[in-house]
Amino acid sequence: MQVEQELNVLFTRYIEAFKFYNMDAVLSCYHLPCTLHTPEKIAYLANEEQFKQEFIDIFTMLKHANISKIVAAKASYQYCQYNSLDVCIDWLFYDENNELFTDFTAFYHIANSDRKSEKIGKIVSVVSHELQNSIELAQPFKIL
Repeated sequence: MQVEQELNVLFTRYIEAFKFYNMDAVLSCYHLPCTLHTPEKIAYLANEEQFKQEFIDIFTMLKHANISKIVAAKASYQYCQYNSLDVCIDWLFYDENNELFTDFTAFYHIANSDRKSEKIGKIVSVVSHELQNSIELAQPFKIL
């Protein structure tokens, strides 16, 4: 249960960082270098400057869409080799009129988790795809 609690803490902090466009809080969830994969591109973010530029673009898009609510509709994880975790989350982003702006699935690789102490690390890679590509990993968990 400890892993689910730590994932909940990580991704609750992640959601709050996005809702308030808090660059430092988002950065605290990632390990650098990291990669962001979307159907349109792959971004390799080797340092804070590159990270911040990429997320300025993301935050600008969300601000223009007037995103007011972010929901993790479904989330699951499983352990991988070398003490890491894979996490899959289905995201729903709503505007100020409570209308769905976008939905997608994101597959996260989290490094430096320690299975013995159940401490999780930071996001190293995220791959985003259409919701229809969502997968269910071994262990479901809830994000409050």
